[in-house]
Amino acid sequence: MSSLSRELVFLILQFLDEEKFKETVHKLEQESGFYFNMKYFEDEVINGNWDEVERYLGGFTKVDDNRYSMKIFFEIRKQKYLEALDKHDRSKAVEILVKDLKVFASFNEELFKEITQLLTLENFRENEQLSKYGDTKSARAIMLVELKKLIEANPLFRDKLQFPNLKSSRLRTLINQSLNWQHQLCKNPRPNPDIKTLFVDHSCGQPNGARAPSPANNPLLGSTMPKPGGFPPIGAQIGAHGPFQPAPTPVAPLAGWMSNPPAVTHPSASGGAIGFAAMLKHPRTPSTANPSMDYPSGDSDHLSKRPRPVGLSGDSDHLSNLPMNMMPSTYPQSHSYPQDDFHKAVARTLSQGSVPMSMDFHPVQQTLLLVGTNIGDIGLWDVGTKEKLAVRNFKVWELGKCSMALQAGLVKDPSVSVNRIIWSPDGTLFGVAYSRHIVQIYSYHGGDDIRQHLEIDAHVGGVNDIAFAHPNKQLCIISCGDDKTIKVWEATSGTKQFTFEGHEAPVYSVCPHYKENIQFIFSTALDGKIKAWLYDNLGSRVDYDAPGHWCTTMAYSADGSRLFSCGTSKDGESHLVEWNESEGAVKRTYQGFRKRSMGVVQFDTTRNRFLAAGDEFVIKIWDMDNTSLLTTIEADGGLPASPRIRFNKEGTLLAVSTVDNGIKVLANADGVRLLRTLENRSFDASRSASETVTKPLINPLTAAAAAAAAAAATSSGTAAPSAITAMNGDSRSLVDVKPRITDESMDKSKVWKLMEIADTTQCRSLKLGDNHRTTKISRLIYTNSGVAILALASNAVHLLWKWPRNERNSTGKATASVSPQLWQPPSGILMTNDIIDNNPEEAVHCFALSKNDSYVMSASGGKISLFNMMTFKTMTTFMPPPPAATFLAFHPQDNNIIAIGMDDSTIQIYNVRIDEVKSKLRGHSKKITGLAFSNVLNVLVSSGADAQICVWNTDGWERQRSRFLQIPSGRPTSNILDTRVQFHQDQLHCLVVHETQIAIYDASKLEPVKQWPVRENSAPITHATFSCDSQLIYASFLDATVCIFSASSLRLQCRILPASYLPPNISSNVHPVVVAAHPSEANQFALGLTDGTVYVMEPLESDRKWGNPPPVENGLTSNLSTPPNGASSSDQPER
Repeated sequence: MSSLSRELVFLILQFLDEEKFKETVHKLEQESGFYFNMKYFEDEVINGNWDEVERYLGGFTKVDDNRYSMKIFFEIRKQKYLEALDKHDRSKAVEILVKDLKVFASFNEELFKEITQLLTLENFRENEQLSKYGDTKSARAIMLVELKKLIEANPLFRDKLQFPNLKSSRLRTLINQSLNWQHQLCKNPRPNPDIKTLFVDHSCGQPNGARAPSPANNPLLGSTMPKPGGFPPIGAQIGAHGPFQPAPTPVAPLAGWMSNPPAVTHPSASGGAIGFAAMLKHPRTPSTANPSMDYPSGDSDHLSKRPRPVGLSGDSDHLSNLPMNMMPSTYPQSHSYPQDDFHKAVARTLSQGSVPMSMDFHPVQQTLLLVGTNIGDIGLWDVGTKEKLAVRNFKVWELGKCSMALQAGLVKDPSVSVNRIIWSPDGTLFGVAYSRHIVQIYSYHGGDDIRQHLEIDAHVGGVNDIAFAHPNKQLCIISCGDDKTIKVWEATSGTKQFTFEGHEAPVYSVCPHYKENIQFIFSTALDGKIKAWLYDNLGSRVDYDAPGHWCTTMAYSADGSRLFSCGTSKDGESHLVEWNESEGAVKRTYQGFRKRSMGVVQFDTTRNRFLAAGDEFVIKIWDMDNTSLLTTIEADGGLPASPRIRFNKEGTLLAVSTVDNGIKVLANADGVRLLRTLENRSFDASRSASETVTKPLINPLTAAAAAAAAAAATSSGTAAPSAITAMNGDSRSLVDVKPRITDESMDKSKVWKLMEIADTTQCRSLKLGDNHRTTKISRLIYTNSGVAILALASNAVHLLWKWPRNERNSTGKATASVSPQLWQPPSGILMTNDIIDNNPEEAVHCFALSKNDSYVMSASGGKISLFNMMTFKTMTTFMPPPPAATFLAFHPQDNNIIAIGMDDSTIQIYNVRIDEVKSKLRGHSKKITGLAFSNVLNVLVSSGADAQICVWNTDGWERQRSRFLQIPSGRPTSNILDTRVQFHQDQLHCLVVHETQIAIYDASKLEPVKQWPVRENSAPITHATFSCDSQLIYASFLDATVCIFSASSLRLQCRILPASYLPPNISSNVHPVVVAAHPSEANQFALGLTDGTVYVMEPLESDRKWGNPPPVENGLTSNLSTPPNGASSSDQPER
């Protein structure tokens, strides 16, 4: 409930108390839970009205909420029990013991036994502990002192023990002010108006005796008559004119806050959606019992903008009194949609082996499907090849670290189900919520490589839902469970960040989101309550009821602009609705569910256009803008009553659970084309490898062994004995032992081929225009929002390209398909760095961008400049040389702290706000060439022109360790690329790049995990960087070739030749000197070249990615492990 609604309750409480409605005032105190009247509570305790005492307490707390609450209820019930014994009313005492006190036996069995034994005593005062028990009155007084202390200490009563300091009759004062305002709006105000009712707006009669139309009901203003059906929540009326709404115009009346609302939102109060902040301020609970009591909604707002003739009557008047979702529809019906839009084709049928409970498609690789089942299994499918890439059976990874309750429960009943399985936004992690306490997080490294990452004993009872979110730029896991709590965990270390308490029933689902820079979480509980939480400890900001009052899930449209929920009541009534966030009310209710659903209906959204739900053995589809059912999909039958469903991100595929423990993957026209493309590639590749395949694979869990066998057979012509043993070995751990034909189970290692791009038709490239002739791009970066590219040229001038948001580019993000604009402010000024001589070409250039893209800090051999990215104005300059800055990096937790690498080999830790160097780090012998922070390890890693890497602790800035790169002996270095460092997304591993090598280091030990040296006589590396998801490494070379490596194995998976993006007549000296990766599109990168041009590179839309990860060699996993004897991967690029 919003703060204004809460204050309204206090005003009503004051009014009821002044009018002597004694029973009603205490009933409202109890039902609202806003004010605990200690005086009333004391009176009831002293008078021994125990039923009323517990009823009143029940509005604020329950027995098992916390230890304070338990103690309060125990003392009350114990006193009631002792009074019954004192009156020798044994039957009453036994009734109290069984009904009221037995609940505490599970917490203190010995105490309960001792209380029971009092029944055997003639006088309970014979018990030593009760020997000082006096009469009833004094015992109640003593107990009351203890109760008051417990209530005051109980956090659930915080801020509820003091009534606000109000002037007397405050509610009457507000009513009078409202009436005065209404009177001022009268066209013919009378000197002494006669106010006879508050039910409608006041209006003085016209001079001739006719009454002027009420402003709220004036058809000229676009409103209609109020709907029948009772009063709306008063809080909604107050909320409609809260501080977040636009100010009403003079001609627009303010509807009386105690009158019925008009059927259509008044234009002066509609104002459009105003985001989550408004929802926190103006929540409303929609009524679903009577459809004629719909409140004003987004539909109403839409209708109010249509011109209506004055005096409209007849059928239209009749229609205006119907609920909004019954208005005549002008939306397109199903026949107007191309059938290609719908997922009618059953493209794949997958046999999971147990009942699918939850599914999720990979956010980037559109054909990867995760499945969690009712026996705790998880499966990873490649829908394109119909291959089950990986299977994991449920087991607790570290049982000893789990709670005793979980350990005991698993011994008693080891059965576990998956309640939710979900990918992280970038697809590098996925989480599994189980029906027993546990959340497990896996990391995904491509192909079949999934690894244990985190195990969290998250909740007491089942974990009902999990989600990923990025509060404060940090990836977190949000979980909810049977223990009525929501918890937020840091995704790297598993550290608990927040615990949200306030639900009174098990929490069923969570839906994190952000709007207007506000990060929040919606949660739903099994009592139908919806709450919203910010990432703080201040409690729920929203509290209202979901239609159905039971199992409800919430989801946003893909673009985050529209909120939907789907729920099923205990009676089987299902409700799919869209919410008006600005009002906290139901905007529209979708029709088409059966009266009694046979299970909890699951739903999903796709392409900002359609809603889908599984019900009545089919999938039902709605247009988001039309409440009528659009179409149904039977999927050739075989679906359960309420099938589980999940779209992929592009909306081309739809996974649906089946009755035979399987999954059907349905495809629309685009999905069919996608899968057909994958099939054709697989078929073409399999034909070339078919000679090496002699037998179909029988055991699906021997994929690794089969891969090793295929690799050995391909290279030597003979099968590896170890592989044969594995294929025919013990199969007791098998889950699915159905035979699989060769073309379905053929391992990728037999058909994998390096992707080589040699022509402009094989990829998408876009040359960015430049009106300012520059000689070389020295630094290049995408903005954090992904909508622009910033370059620093060797003449010390910054160039900013911004992409437009239009029909061709709906997201407005950088793409190779749409040309951007070289942007400048209206003033025409350039962001130009300070230089120390007239030859900036020889200077070292560096810059760093703030997290919000508002400022860039930059240097080109002179002073460091701070520029405003909107105006290009220089905000300040500091640190004149010598020494000159050579590298800049913002501290990840504090934008006011910046690490500055210098050409005198020092690193200065500088506080911008106070203009002070906090620390000066010494350890290198030549200029600093790279800096990277890890907010997990709390370290700064530096690299220098001395080929040395150092690790510094960010707490005290001491050097922890250092090591020199292993430069191949006898190989001269040309300083084409100074050593650079960059952290992997896990913040634990570090990419180190030198012209002679690429390496992945374990930053905690500063030891190389993987290395890729450049061959002798091959072109040196000019730059390299991780993709945004850290799955790929983009590397440029002096011969203008670009190589793309799998980050997990440092093996080449794609090679882009210069002819694919450079014009044919260009000089052979032109090559990339810097590579930048898009912050959210993993397969997009940009190149900055020596001739001053910038190219944006993306794979073809039909390819979607830069090749496939290379296969596992010799049965080795592709995790980051040191090559044997320091050897590197063997696949050197031939250029």
